[in-house]
Amino acid sequence: MHFNLKAYRESDGVTMLALDAADLPSARRQAEALGYRVLSVRAACRWSLQRLLVGQGISVPLFGQELLALLDAGMNLMEAVAILANKATHAEARRVLNELHRLVGEGRTFSRALESVPGAFPLLFIATVRASERTANLPEALRRYLAYQRQLNSLRDRVVAASVYPLLLIGVGVLVILFLLAYVVPRFAKVYEDIGEAHVPLLSRLLMHWGKAAGDHAAVLGGGLLALGGGFIYALTRRDIRAALERQFWRLPAVGEQLRIYQLARFTRTIAMLLKGGMPLVSAFDMTGELLRQPALQSGLDAARQAIQEGRTISDAFGANGLATDVGMRLLVVGERSGELGETMERIASFYDDEIARSIEWLSRLFEPALMLGIGLLIGGIVILMYLPIFELASSIQ
Repeated sequence: MHFNLKAYRESDGVTMLALDAADLPSARRQAEALGYRVLSVRAACRWSLQRLLVGQGISVPLFGQELLALLDAGMNLMEAVAILANKATHAEARRVLNELHRLVGEGRTFSRALESVPGAFPLLFIATVRASERTANLPEALRRYLAYQRQLNSLRDRVVAASVYPLLLIGVGVLVILFLLAYVVPRFAKVYEDIGEAHVPLLSRLLMHWGKAAGDHAAVLGGGLLALGGGFIYALTRRDIRAALERQFWRLPAVGEQLRIYQLARFTRTIAMLLKGGMPLVSAFDMTGELLRQPALQSGLDAARQAIQEGRTISDAFGANGLATDVGMRLLVVGERSGELGETMERIASFYDDEIARSIEWLSRLFEPALMLGIGLLIGGIVILMYLPIFELASSIQ
Protein backbone atom coordinates (compact mmCIF):
# COMPACT_ATOMS: atom_id res chain seq x y z
CA MET A 1 0.00 0.00 0.00
CA HIS A 2 1.18 3.54 -0.73
CA PHE A 3 1.42 6.17 2.03
CA ASN A 4 2.25 9.88 2.05
CA LEU A 5 3.94 11.03 5.27
CA LYS A 6 4.70 14.47 6.62
CA ALA A 7 7.80 14.05 8.76
CA TYR A 8 10.48 16.08 10.53
CA ARG A 9 14.21 15.53 10.84
CA GLU A 10 16.56 18.07 12.36
CA SER A 11 18.92 18.08 9.39
CA ASP A 12 16.15 18.44 6.76
CA GLY A 13 13.29 20.14 8.59
CA VAL A 14 9.72 19.25 7.62
CA THR A 15 9.55 17.13 4.47
CA MET A 16 7.12 14.88 2.60
CA LEU A 17 7.84 11.16 2.17
CA ALA A 18 6.15 8.63 -0.11
CA LEU A 19 6.55 5.05 1.13
CA ASP A 20 5.24 1.59 0.28
CA ALA A 21 4.24 -0.46 3.32
CA ALA A 22 1.86 -3.22 4.35
CA ASP A 23 -0.03 -0.93 6.73
CA LEU A 24 0.15 2.42 8.50
CA PRO A 25 2.32 1.25 11.46
CA SER A 26 4.83 -0.25 9.01
CA ALA A 27 5.03 3.07 7.16
CA ARG A 28 5.69 4.88 10.44
CA ARG A 29 8.44 2.41 11.37
CA GLN A 30 10.12 2.86 7.99
CA ALA A 31 10.21 6.63 8.41
CA GLU A 32 11.46 6.36 12.01
CA ALA A 33 14.21 3.98 10.87
CA LEU A 34 15.48 6.83 8.67
CA GLY A 35 15.56 9.17 11.66
CA TYR A 36 12.31 11.04 10.99
CA ARG A 37 9.58 11.97 13.44
CA VAL A 38 6.24 11.40 11.73
CA LEU A 39 3.84 14.34 11.92
CA SER A 40 1.00 12.93 9.80
CA VAL A 41 0.37 10.01 7.47
CA ARG A 42 -2.35 9.10 5.01
CA ALA A 43 -2.94 6.42 2.41
CA ALA A 44 -2.42 7.48 -1.19
CA CYS A 45 -4.03 6.18 -4.35
CA ARG A 46 -1.39 4.24 -6.23
CA TRP A 47 -3.24 4.38 -9.55
CA SER A 48 -3.97 8.05 -9.86
CA LEU A 49 -4.76 9.67 -13.23
CA GLN A 50 -1.35 11.31 -13.31
CA ARG A 51 0.42 7.96 -12.84
CA LEU A 52 -1.68 6.39 -15.60
CA LEU A 53 -0.82 9.22 -18.00
CA VAL A 54 2.89 9.69 -17.28
CA GLY A 55 3.73 6.18 -16.01
CA GLN A 56 5.87 5.27 -13.04
CA GLY A 57 8.74 7.53 -14.07
CA ILE A 58 12.28 6.41 -13.37
CA SER A 59 13.35 2.76 -13.39
CA VAL A 60 15.48 2.38 -10.27
CA PRO A 61 17.38 -0.78 -11.35
CA LEU A 62 18.22 0.77 -14.73
CA PHE A 63 19.24 4.01 -13.03
CA GLY A 64 21.49 2.13 -10.62
CA GLN A 65 23.08 0.11 -13.42
CA GLU A 66 23.80 3.16 -15.59
CA LEU A 67 25.05 5.19 -12.63
CA LEU A 68 27.40 2.35 -11.65
CA ALA A 69 28.79 2.14 -15.20
CA LEU A 70 29.52 5.88 -15.26
CA LEU A 71 31.12 5.86 -11.80
CA ASP A 72 33.30 2.88 -12.76
CA ALA A 73 34.37 4.84 -15.85
CA GLY A 74 35.89 7.49 -13.58
CA MET A 75 33.17 10.16 -13.50
CA ASN A 76 32.12 11.84 -10.30
CA LEU A 77 28.54 11.75 -9.03
CA MET A 78 27.57 15.19 -10.37
CA GLU A 79 28.78 14.39 -13.88
CA ALA A 80 27.11 10.99 -13.90
CA VAL A 81 23.70 12.31 -12.78
CA ALA A 82 23.91 15.17 -15.32
CA ILE A 83 24.60 12.72 -18.16
CA LEU A 84 21.72 10.48 -17.12
CA ALA A 85 19.37 13.49 -16.92
CA ASN A 86 20.35 14.64 -20.41
CA LYS A 87 19.81 11.20 -21.95
CA ALA A 88 16.48 10.51 -20.24
CA THR A 89 13.61 10.29 -22.75
CA HIS A 90 10.76 10.05 -20.25
CA ALA A 91 9.62 13.46 -19.01
CA GLU A 92 9.07 12.29 -15.43
CA ALA A 93 12.47 10.56 -15.29
CA ARG A 94 14.17 13.68 -16.65
CA ARG A 95 12.46 15.82 -14.01
CA VAL A 96 13.57 13.48 -11.20
CA LEU A 97 17.17 13.34 -12.41
CA ASN A 98 17.39 17.11 -12.91
CA GLU A 99 16.10 17.58 -9.37
CA LEU A 100 18.72 15.12 -8.10
CA HIS A 101 21.44 17.01 -9.96
CA ARG A 102 20.30 20.29 -8.44
CA LEU A 103 20.14 18.91 -4.88
CA VAL A 104 23.57 17.27 -5.09
CA GLY A 105 24.96 20.49 -6.53
CA GLU A 106 23.62 22.38 -3.52
CA GLY A 107 25.76 20.20 -1.25
CA ARG A 108 23.30 17.58 -0.05
CA THR A 109 24.45 14.03 0.35
CA PHE A 110 23.23 11.65 -2.31
CA SER A 111 20.93 9.79 0.09
CA ARG A 112 19.26 13.02 1.26
CA ALA A 113 18.86 14.10 -2.36
CA LEU A 114 17.14 10.79 -3.12
CA GLU A 115 14.83 11.27 -0.13
CA SER A 116 13.92 14.75 -1.32
CA VAL A 117 12.26 13.37 -4.47
CA PRO A 118 9.08 11.82 -3.01
CA GLY A 119 7.96 8.49 -4.41
CA ALA A 120 10.78 8.15 -6.96
CA PHE A 121 13.17 5.83 -5.12
CA PRO A 122 12.37 2.91 -2.80
CA LEU A 123 13.42 3.08 0.81
CA LEU A 124 15.81 0.14 0.45
CA PHE A 125 17.72 1.90 -2.31
CA ILE A 126 18.04 5.06 -0.18
CA ALA A 127 19.18 3.04 2.83
CA THR A 128 21.80 1.26 0.73
CA VAL A 129 23.17 4.57 -0.53
CA ARG A 130 23.21 6.02 3.00
CA ALA A 131 25.20 3.04 4.26
CA SER A 132 27.75 3.56 1.47
CA GLU A 133 28.29 7.18 2.53
CA ARG A 134 29.90 5.97 5.75
CA THR A 135 32.59 4.14 3.76
CA ALA A 136 32.62 6.44 0.69
CA ASN A 137 32.08 3.43 -1.56
CA LEU A 138 28.97 4.15 -3.60
CA PRO A 139 29.83 1.76 -6.48
CA GLU A 140 30.02 -1.19 -4.11
CA ALA A 141 26.63 -0.28 -2.62
CA LEU A 142 25.11 -0.06 -6.11
CA ARG A 143 26.55 -3.48 -7.00
CA ARG A 144 25.05 -4.92 -3.83
CA TYR A 145 21.62 -3.44 -4.58
CA LEU A 146 21.66 -4.58 -8.23
CA ALA A 147 22.67 -8.11 -7.19
CA TYR A 148 19.81 -8.10 -4.70
CA GLN A 149 17.36 -7.02 -7.41
CA ARG A 150 18.60 -9.69 -9.82
CA GLN A 151 18.14 -12.40 -7.22
CA LEU A 152 14.63 -11.24 -6.35
CA ASN A 153 13.69 -10.98 -10.03
CA SER A 154 15.11 -14.43 -10.70
CA LEU A 155 12.77 -15.98 -8.14
CA ARG A 156 9.80 -14.00 -9.42
CA ASP A 157 10.59 -14.91 -13.03
CA ARG A 158 10.60 -18.60 -12.11
CA VAL A 159 7.12 -18.29 -10.65
CA VAL A 160 5.84 -16.31 -13.65
CA ALA A 161 7.41 -18.69 -16.18
CA ALA A 162 5.87 -21.70 -14.44
CA SER A 163 2.40 -20.10 -14.47
CA VAL A 164 2.34 -18.90 -18.11
CA TYR A 165 1.59 -22.25 -19.76
CA PRO A 166 -1.17 -23.35 -17.31
CA LEU A 167 -2.86 -19.95 -17.58
CA LEU A 168 -2.65 -20.07 -21.37
CA LEU A 169 -4.05 -23.60 -21.37
CA ILE A 170 -6.92 -22.60 -19.08
CA GLY A 171 -7.69 -19.53 -21.21
CA VAL A 172 -7.79 -21.50 -24.47
CA GLY A 173 -9.84 -24.28 -22.85
CA VAL A 174 -12.40 -21.82 -21.48
CA LEU A 175 -12.74 -20.13 -24.90
CA VAL A 176 -13.25 -23.47 -26.66
CA ILE A 177 -15.85 -24.57 -24.10
CA LEU A 178 -17.69 -21.23 -24.40
CA PHE A 179 -17.65 -21.54 -28.18
CA LEU A 180 -19.14 -25.04 -28.00
CA LEU A 181 -21.80 -24.13 -25.44
CA ALA A 182 -22.78 -20.75 -26.90
CA TYR A 183 -22.51 -21.41 -30.65
CA VAL A 184 -22.27 -25.09 -31.61
CA VAL A 185 -24.67 -26.69 -29.10
CA PRO A 186 -27.58 -24.29 -29.90
CA ARG A 187 -27.34 -25.32 -33.57
CA PHE A 188 -27.32 -28.99 -32.72
CA ALA A 189 -30.36 -28.39 -30.51
CA LYS A 190 -32.30 -27.11 -33.52
CA VAL A 191 -31.34 -30.20 -35.51
CA TYR A 192 -32.57 -32.52 -32.76
CA GLU A 193 -35.91 -30.73 -32.20
CA ASP A 194 -37.76 -33.06 -34.61
CA ILE A 195 -36.21 -36.27 -33.30
CA GLY A 196 -38.10 -36.32 -30.05
CA GLU A 197 -36.68 -36.57 -26.57
CA ALA A 198 -37.35 -40.29 -26.36
CA HIS A 199 -34.46 -41.00 -28.73
CA VAL A 200 -32.05 -38.64 -26.93
CA PRO A 201 -30.06 -39.84 -23.87
CA LEU A 202 -30.59 -37.94 -20.64
CA LEU A 203 -27.26 -36.09 -20.55
CA SER A 204 -27.54 -35.14 -24.22
CA ARG A 205 -31.11 -34.01 -23.57
CA LEU A 206 -29.94 -31.69 -20.78
CA LEU A 207 -27.21 -30.34 -23.04
CA MET A 208 -29.72 -29.68 -25.81
CA HIS A 209 -32.03 -27.90 -23.39
CA TRP A 210 -29.11 -25.66 -22.53
CA GLY A 211 -28.44 -25.13 -26.24
CA LYS A 212 -32.04 -24.15 -26.92
CA ALA A 213 -32.06 -21.72 -23.99
CA ALA A 214 -28.74 -20.22 -25.10
CA GLY A 215 -29.99 -19.82 -28.68
CA ASP A 216 -33.25 -18.14 -27.60
CA HIS A 217 -31.52 -15.76 -25.16
CA ALA A 218 -28.16 -15.15 -26.84
CA ALA A 219 -28.13 -11.43 -26.02
CA VAL A 220 -28.86 -12.05 -22.35
CA LEU A 221 -26.17 -14.76 -22.23
CA GLY A 222 -23.59 -12.48 -23.88
CA GLY A 223 -24.42 -9.63 -21.53
CA GLY A 224 -24.20 -11.94 -18.53
CA LEU A 225 -20.77 -13.19 -19.58
CA LEU A 226 -19.52 -9.62 -20.07
CA ALA A 227 -20.92 -8.59 -16.69
CA LEU A 228 -19.34 -11.62 -15.06
CA GLY A 229 -15.95 -10.85 -16.61
CA GLY A 230 -16.18 -7.19 -15.64
CA GLY A 231 -17.19 -8.06 -12.10
CA PHE A 232 -14.27 -10.48 -11.80
CA ILE A 233 -11.79 -7.85 -12.99
CA TYR A 234 -13.29 -5.24 -10.65
CA ALA A 235 -13.11 -7.66 -7.73
CA LEU A 236 -9.41 -8.23 -8.36
CA THR A 237 -8.79 -4.47 -8.15
CA ARG A 238 -10.25 -4.32 -4.62
CA ARG A 239 -7.61 -4.66 -1.96
CA ASP A 240 -9.95 -6.29 0.56
CA ILE A 241 -11.04 -8.95 -1.94
CA ARG A 242 -7.46 -9.69 -2.95
CA ALA A 243 -6.57 -9.99 0.73
CA ALA A 244 -9.46 -12.42 1.28
CA LEU A 245 -8.35 -14.54 -1.69
CA GLU A 246 -4.79 -14.49 -0.40
CA ARG A 247 -5.99 -15.72 3.00
CA GLN A 248 -7.76 -18.61 1.29
CA PHE A 249 -4.56 -19.51 -0.55
CA TRP A 250 -2.67 -19.44 2.74
CA ARG A 251 -5.10 -22.01 4.15
CA LEU A 252 -4.26 -24.55 1.42
CA PRO A 253 -1.78 -27.00 3.01
CA ALA A 254 0.91 -27.20 0.31
CA VAL A 255 0.33 -23.80 -1.34
CA GLY A 256 0.28 -21.90 1.96
CA GLU A 257 3.64 -23.33 3.00
CA GLN A 258 5.22 -22.34 -0.32
CA LEU A 259 3.81 -18.81 -0.04
CA ARG A 260 5.31 -18.59 3.43
CA ILE A 261 8.74 -19.71 2.20
CA TYR A 262 8.54 -17.27 -0.73
CA GLN A 263 7.93 -14.34 1.61
CA LEU A 264 10.62 -15.54 4.00
CA ALA A 265 13.07 -15.72 1.08
CA ARG A 266 12.41 -12.08 0.11
CA PHE A 267 12.50 -10.95 3.73
CA THR A 268 15.74 -12.80 4.56
CA ARG A 269 17.51 -11.63 1.40
CA THR A 270 16.57 -8.02 2.11
CA ILE A 271 17.80 -8.32 5.69
CA ALA A 272 21.08 -9.75 4.36
CA MET A 273 21.59 -6.81 1.99
CA LEU A 274 20.93 -4.24 4.74
CA LEU A 275 23.22 -6.00 7.23
CA LYS A 276 26.01 -6.11 4.65
CA GLY A 277 25.53 -2.37 4.20
CA GLY A 278 26.11 -1.78 7.92
CA MET A 279 22.53 -1.23 9.09
CA PRO A 280 21.58 -2.48 12.59
CA LEU A 281 19.34 -5.53 12.65
CA VAL A 282 16.37 -3.89 14.40
CA SER A 283 16.41 -0.98 11.93
CA ALA A 284 16.50 -3.51 9.10
CA PHE A 285 13.37 -5.11 10.57
CA ASP A 286 11.59 -1.76 10.44
CA MET A 287 12.37 -1.38 6.75
CA THR A 288 11.41 -4.89 5.64
CA GLY A 289 8.19 -5.54 7.53
CA GLU A 290 6.05 -4.83 4.44
CA LEU A 291 7.61 -7.84 2.69
CA LEU A 292 5.73 -10.12 5.12
CA ARG A 293 2.15 -9.80 3.94
CA GLN A 294 0.71 -12.67 6.00
CA PRO A 295 -0.63 -11.38 9.36
CA ALA A 296 0.95 -14.24 11.32
CA LEU A 297 4.38 -13.40 9.90
CA GLN A 298 3.92 -9.68 10.62
CA SER A 299 3.01 -10.37 14.24
CA GLY A 300 5.92 -12.81 14.38
CA LEU A 301 8.28 -10.08 13.21
CA ASP A 302 7.04 -7.72 15.93
CA ALA A 303 7.54 -10.42 18.56
CA ALA A 304 11.01 -11.26 17.21
CA ARG A 305 12.02 -7.59 17.31
CA GLN A 306 10.93 -7.36 20.91
CA ALA A 307 12.74 -10.58 21.84
CA ILE A 308 16.02 -9.43 20.24
CA GLN A 309 15.81 -6.10 22.03
CA GLU A 310 15.40 -8.04 25.28
CA GLY A 311 18.64 -9.92 24.61
CA ARG A 312 17.55 -13.20 23.03
CA THR A 313 19.54 -14.64 20.15
CA ILE A 314 18.39 -14.12 16.57
CA SER A 315 18.01 -17.85 15.97
CA ASP A 316 15.77 -18.26 19.03
CA ALA A 317 13.68 -15.21 18.10
CA PHE A 318 13.26 -16.30 14.47
CA GLY A 319 12.54 -19.93 15.34
CA ALA A 320 10.00 -19.16 18.05
CA ASN A 321 8.05 -16.76 15.82
CA GLY A 322 7.98 -18.64 12.53
CA LEU A 323 10.49 -16.45 10.67
CA ALA A 324 12.76 -19.36 9.75
CA THR A 325 12.42 -23.01 8.87
CA ASP A 326 14.28 -25.68 10.83
CA VAL A 327 17.21 -25.57 8.40
CA GLY A 328 17.22 -21.78 8.43
CA MET A 329 17.31 -21.71 12.23
CA ARG A 330 20.30 -24.08 12.30
CA LEU A 331 22.12 -21.89 9.78
CA LEU A 332 21.39 -18.84 11.94
CA VAL A 333 23.04 -20.57 14.90
CA VAL A 334 26.16 -21.08 12.78
CA GLY A 335 26.05 -17.45 11.62
CA GLU A 336 25.82 -16.17 15.19
CA ARG A 337 28.89 -18.18 16.18
CA SER A 338 30.94 -17.01 13.20
CA GLY A 339 29.76 -13.40 13.39
CA GLU A 340 28.93 -13.34 9.66
CA LEU A 341 25.20 -12.81 9.99
CA GLY A 342 24.79 -11.05 6.63
CA GLU A 343 26.42 -13.90 4.71
CA THR A 344 24.36 -16.42 6.67
CA MET A 345 21.12 -14.62 5.83
CA GLU A 346 22.14 -14.65 2.16
CA ARG A 347 22.81 -18.40 2.37
CA ILE A 348 19.42 -19.00 4.00
CA ALA A 349 17.64 -16.99 1.27
CA SER A 350 19.41 -19.04 -1.42
CA PHE A 351 18.30 -22.23 0.33
CA TYR A 352 14.69 -20.96 0.33
CA ASP A 353 14.97 -20.06 -3.37
CA ASP A 354 16.18 -23.56 -4.22
CA GLU A 355 13.33 -25.09 -2.23
CA ILE A 356 10.76 -22.97 -4.07
CA ALA A 357 12.35 -23.85 -7.43
CA ARG A 358 12.08 -27.57 -6.65
CA SER A 359 8.43 -27.16 -5.63
CA ILE A 360 7.63 -25.22 -8.81
CA GLU A 361 9.26 -27.87 -10.98
CA TRP A 362 7.41 -30.68 -9.20
CA LEU A 363 4.09 -28.83 -9.40
CA SER A 364 4.57 -28.09 -13.11
CA ARG A 365 5.25 -31.73 -13.92
CA LEU A 366 2.17 -32.83 -12.00
CA PHE A 367 -0.30 -30.02 -12.65
CA GLU A 368 0.16 -29.40 -16.38
CA PRO A 369 -0.67 -32.96 -17.55
CA ALA A 370 -3.58 -33.14 -15.10
CA LEU A 371 -4.89 -29.80 -16.42
CA MET A 372 -4.58 -30.93 -20.04
CA LEU A 373 -6.37 -34.17 -19.21
CA GLY A 374 -9.19 -32.37 -17.38
CA ILE A 375 -9.81 -29.84 -20.16
CA GLY A 376 -9.57 -32.57 -22.82
CA LEU A 377 -12.11 -34.73 -21.00
CA LEU A 378 -14.49 -31.77 -20.59
CA ILE A 379 -14.32 -30.73 -24.25
CA GLY A 380 -14.47 -34.35 -25.42
CA GLY A 381 -17.47 -35.00 -23.18
CA ILE A 382 -19.39 -32.08 -24.70
CA VAL A 383 -18.62 -33.25 -28.24
CA ILE A 384 -19.63 -36.85 -27.46
CA LEU A 385 -22.91 -35.71 -25.89
CA MET A 386 -23.66 -33.68 -29.00
CA TYR A 387 -23.14 -36.65 -31.32
CA LEU A 388 -24.56 -39.35 -29.04
CA PRO A 389 -28.16 -38.98 -30.38
CA ILE A 390 -26.84 -39.58 -33.91
CA PHE A 391 -25.14 -42.78 -32.75
CA GLU A 392 -28.37 -43.87 -31.06
CA LEU A 393 -30.37 -43.26 -34.23
CA ALA A 394 -27.83 -45.11 -36.35
CA SER A 395 -27.94 -48.14 -34.05
CA SER A 396 -31.76 -48.17 -34.02
CA ILE A 397 -31.93 -48.09 -37.85
CA GLN A 398 -29.66 -51.09 -38.10
